[in-house]
Amino acid sequence: MISPADRLNEIATLRIELLDTDPLIWRQVDVPTSITLKVLHDVVQAAMDWRDQHLWALGLDGRLYGEAVPGDSEDGPSIIRADKARLRDVLKSAGTVMDYTYDFGDDWRHRLTFSDIRPGDPEAEYPRYLAGERCAPPEDCGGLPGFYGALEVLADPAHPDRADVADLFEGYDPDRIDELVLEIALSRIARRRNAAKATWGNVDAEQ
Repeated sequence: MISPADRLNEIATLRIELLDTDPLIWRQVDVPTSITLKVLHDVVQAAMDWRDQHLWALGLDGRLYGEAVPGDSEDGPSIIRADKARLRDVLKSAGTVMDYTYDFGDDWRHRLTFSDIRPGDPEAEYPRYLAGERCAPPEDCGGLPGFYGALEVLADPAHPDRADVADLFEGYDPDRIDELVLEIALSRIARRRNAAKATWGNVDAEQ
């Protein structure tokens, strides 16, 4: 039987891929399996440097996890509260792949792939940034068509809309990740997790 301490220290490696990007935009992060799926959402937001300003959903095996939205039709798909489901309870030993959609207007679709479930280092802080390539698109830029259209405009010094797009993108560099920003954002989640453990003394205190 797995002890509460073992469950608390168990981690998995998470690979985040922003689908249909070329070259691929991706991140790799070590995450505790004891976190809720709401905290998993927070981890993806931090790793991609998104701003958590829009609706989102996680999908796995035909189930949708997210936040209940007041006024949603009862005829729509049933949403399981992400803050009541734990990552460890949905992971499979052979690996798990989840869908994650952020901003149903711009429709940023991600693939979340979990691997290497193992004991974590009790002295380390998780979640922990490992690697990644290319900066995620700015928020509210019109999804993939708007994003790649804007990059074409920025690459053309003579384009009549270049100044307006440059204003919107504020010096955006698609090839550069500010890894320090990602590490700080993930460390905030780790500190929040550690504070919950210190306060409540058990893994199920995490939200």
